[in-house]
Amino acid sequence: MSIADNLKQIDQEIKEAKAKSPHPSETVTVVIVSKKHTIEELREVIPTGNIIFGENRVQELLDKYPAFIGQAEWHLIGHLQQNKVKYIIDKVQLIHSVDSLHLINEINRRAMAADKIIDILLQVNIAAEATKFGLQTKEVLPILEQMSNYPHVQVRGLMNIAPNYEDKEQVRPIFRQMYQLFCHLKALSFPQVKMEILSMGMSGDFVIAVEEGANMVRIGSRVFAKSKNEVN
Repeated sequence: MSIADNLKQIDQEIKEAKAKSPHPSETVTVVIVSKKHTIEELREVIPTGNIIFGENRVQELLDKYPAFIGQAEWHLIGHLQQNKVKYIIDKVQLIHSVDSLHLINEINRRAMAADKIIDILLQVNIAAEATKFGLQTKEVLPILEQMSNYPHVQVRGLMNIAPNYEDKEQVRPIFRQMYQLFCHLKALSFPQVKMEILSMGMSGDFVIAVEEGANMVRIGSRVFAKSKNEVN
């Protein structure tokens, strides 16, 4: 299977998931997770027209970014330390993994210096897993209420990393709770907030995520796998 074939199959599965969803999104954006994949592998993606790469680590993003200037959009999808913000502020279109006001403050400070407005997602650890980063559900609204203090940051939505259950159906209630939270917050109005993106679902569970209302998914192993046995 080629990368182009894999992407066609993913697109088909997304279409089928949208058809089953009680609240389908008009479009579902696929972020191709570039973590641990080489520049040569990423170059194979470019001709397909799928040109959003999501990187987990700042250093990997910095290593790969120069090879795709003008060809790809970059998202930072992994945990971001405050001292690393300065390295990516002029390189990413969206930061998925924002989980504190301290980090928002640093993003705002660096974005102001660069004369930019940076789009972010708030990472919500809705399953309250001790091993994962992210805000508790009750912490999200207080952050949105303070966004007027950060004019160079705009909240575009929410992100979630679901537990890695062997039975993927177990993640469905978690995605459903995320969608309900997303809809609740979308009905509210705050400065510097446009609740438009719900980023959830990865290679093993993106179909369920789309069925439950995701409009952005983050897929790596399914894109680059040469056989089904390689998919995590």
